[in-house]
Amino acid sequence: MPSSLPTSLLDVESQPGKPPMLRVEATADAATWVGEQREALRAVVAGRGSVLVRGLELRDAAEFGAVLQRLATAPMAEKEAFAPRKAYSDGVYSSSTWPPNQPMCMHHELSYRLEFPGLMLFACLSAPTEGGATAVADSPTVLEALPDELTKRFEREGWMLTRSYNDEIGASLAEAFGTEDRGAIEDYCRANAIEYDWQPDGGLHTRQRRSAVVRHPVTGRRCWFNQIAFLNEWTMAPEVREYLVDVYGADGLPFNTRFGEGDPIGEDVVQLINKVYEDCTAREPWQAGDLLFVDNIRTAHSREPFEGPREVLVAMAEAVRLTDCSPNGTAG
Repeated sequence: MPSSLPTSLLDVESQPGKPPMLRVEATADAATWVGEQREALRAVVAGRGSVLVRGLELRDAAEFGAVLQRLATAPMAEKEAFAPRKAYSDGVYSSSTWPPNQPMCMHHELSYRLEFPGLMLFACLSAPTEGGATAVADSPTVLEALPDELTKRFEREGWMLTRSYNDEIGASLAEAFGTEDRGAIEDYCRANAIEYDWQPDGGLHTRQRRSAVVRHPVTGRRCWFNQIAFLNEWTMAPEVREYLVDVYGADGLPFNTRFGEGDPIGEDVVQLINKVYEDCTAREPWQAGDLLFVDNIRTAHSREPFEGPREVLVAMAEAVRLTDCSPNGTAG
């Protein structure tokens, strides 16, 4: 494939159960190729929700950062992280620190914030020996597949994320808020519709209510957009949940989700959501050098358990405000 290719000639493969894929011949300058194909690639993602580009042979964080600059505008810094990351440059991070034998279930990045990335990029620098795919799922399809009674309740109430920050599990205060200064953290919480309580041991407990269903700001399509199942206690491995409840108590879990008015979400509901996600999942094993480009509102993503070394970098860009997505009135 030549380094420059007209939009009309982009040959995107579509196979059941796999994300849209574009195969390209190795190029000495991935960023230049991506810049030349920028509008075509963005059009594919606008139409299909994601695309996996294979053959760019991305090698390091600097090259990935250059691709980000060519493909998207306004790299986005992460706030309110739920797990630690390493920052490489503006908008470019390592994958979240998460046990390799535990899945990171389907979710939309930072969907518990009032401002979140509209676009996500993933670059595989080193593929694991087994597993570890970053799978995707189409959120309008997921919404249609969920029971009406359940989605209507979430549309009425939204969903609530509760977090208990400590120095042992998940992101620390400094990693989540960029500071340990209580005044600055309180200012951030007030500005972002987050209720907070300081604990006697110095820890912080927060609650934030967000919309579970939004409209895509460009297409207007209704999308199941949240982290209800991923950050819920019933998605954890049973032994992990039991340990955390034993150590921190049922109300002190590092994170948990509830219905918007505060009622617990049952294990059956979480299992149902994850089952629908699995039915809608498209996956392709990583190969070193791959680039995955995702519309974060249209498309959920996950990280499957893996064995062997795995290095996948993440980039966030083009911030979107929840207020631009016709929220159901429960957020903020």
